[in-house]
Amino acid sequence: MRATRKPLTTRSLTTMKRRGEKIVALTAYDYTAAQILDAAGVDLILVGDTLGMVVLGHETTLPVTLDMMIHHTQAVVRGARSALVVGDMPFLTYQVTPEKALENAGRLMREGGCKAVKLEGGREMAPTVARLVAAGIPVLGHLGYTPQSAHVFGTPRAHGRTESQAEAILADALALEQAGACAVVLELVPATLAAEVSKRLSVPTIGIGSGVDCDGEIQVFHDVFGLYTDFVPRHTRRYLSMAEAIGGAAREYIDDVRERAFPGDEQTLSMDGEVLERAVATIDELAKAG
Repeated sequence: MRATRKPLTTRSLTTMKRRGEKIVALTAYDYTAAQILDAAGVDLILVGDTLGMVVLGHETTLPVTLDMMIHHTQAVVRGARSALVVGDMPFLTYQVTPEKALENAGRLMREGGCKAVKLEGGREMAPTVARLVAAGIPVLGHLGYTPQSAHVFGTPRAHGRTESQAEAILADALALEQAGACAVVLELVPATLAAEVSKRLSVPTIGIGSGVDCDGEIQVFHDVFGLYTDFVPRHTRRYLSMAEAIGGAAREYIDDVRERAFPGDEQTLSMDGEVLERAVATIDELAKAG
């Protein structure tokens, strides 16, 4: 039985910031993972477009489509009873025009069932954020390293170390808040800058590789629990090594099957021998007659 918690909303996040309570967030991409995280007490589950890498094996998040996001968001929503589920807006589903963004965000919420969407970008995206919010769609912003711009930035790296970059991130964060964003993700932003942004905003900041002074923290499920083995991000702490554990268990299973140690009597159905004999005799008689 899962403990009953009151479902969290975007307003809950602001309340947590005001109270000084840390917001704990993780990504998830399927029903089972969402169920586990929700039962553990995670506040926010992001159905991230990182599924393109850690689930589908692409090199970047760019190949992820809106239909993929809807499919995975539906599964996560089924598994999360209390955590706030946020869906990522994929590449080029919101950058073209605010109206196209509204159409696509509406689909992600209506068909996917999430309670908010996340999109990347700062001041240039403020009109889009305002359009979505005006239509009743809560929006999380995303600043710093933005994975959908991977081909521009190259490898993941910190953003905000220079004076001009720091000024841009501060201005972008304030613009997103003014446009109505309910929270802002800060990815690979220097800790001191992230702390300053967090202090200036009335809405929560959720960090990833941006220090402990953000209002919350988000990490990728497959990174934290050791399922994704292509590389280990510097900003991740591995709490489990599931790939190693699953690999070891798989090898045990392989050995047991090959050595006829599995399935055993406990995993096998039995039947009355006379019943089988009569069934075989009947089939034999039918075969002779035919």
